[in-house]
Amino acid sequence: MSGNKKPDWVVDKERSKRAEARETVWLFGLHAVRDALVNPAREKLRLVVTKNALDKLEDAVAASGMAPELADPRRFDVPIDEGSVHQGAALEVRALHWGSLADIAISGKGDPLLVLLDRVTDPHNVGAVLRSAEVFGARAVIAPRHHSAPESGALAKTASGALERQPYLKVTNLADTMLELKGMGYTMVGLDGTGDVDLGAALAPLRGRPLALVLGAEGPGLRERTRETCDIIARIPFAGEFGSLNVSNAAAVGLYAAKTR
Repeated sequence: MSGNKKPDWVVDKERSKRAEARETVWLFGLHAVRDALVNPAREKLRLVVTKNALDKLEDAVAASGMAPELADPRRFDVPIDEGSVHQGAALEVRALHWGSLADIAISGKGDPLLVLLDRVTDPHNVGAVLRSAEVFGARAVIAPRHHSAPESGALAKTASGALERQPYLKVTNLADTMLELKGMGYTMVGLDGTGDVDLGAALAPLRGRPLALVLGAEGPGLRERTRETCDIIARIPFAGEFGSLNVSNAAAVGLYAAKTR
């Protein structure tokens, strides 16, 4: 019987998957809630709204088929952070499942363009990156499962609806995923202020080729193995002495440069 026992790592992985399947997320804000309500891929569990918010979301609520719970605006009792700008609307959902990395990277919508985030944990930054990724037609934003921003109400509100349409994939190991993507024909371009070549010059010879932009967290930047796995480390040119962009702004600049290369 002992020979049939599953290894501990397999048991832990299965337990983690079951826990993830049970987890729920509270989205808030009129825009985020509206987009989730009309997303057929989103599993929706509970909708709490004020009368004023319901009037604004009436069509989306009707399309979802949900029965909303009316709340007093002076006592909006849902488990979101105090001070969150909920605009009288909150929706409990399960996280989206986008499918496999290979399916999206090879045959996903849009051009073969990806954004990889190395330990970017601020939900506002990740939400802004998702929004830019949607605008510029990237196939996915990819981050490690641990030490990254989880799908959350704050992320969804900053993404302004992009969370419902832009794949946000979590992977076990970012560097291993980069190697896997290289095997699919992607070139890894890391963005760092210490890069040896300007971004435009780095992208020029890559016209028409699958491309992944790799960005690190503000402060630490790219981790050593992530950096070593990149094919090119490029910098965004800057004027004057201050040469650092917020990671979400750097992602937007990089995506624009990649789209217009």
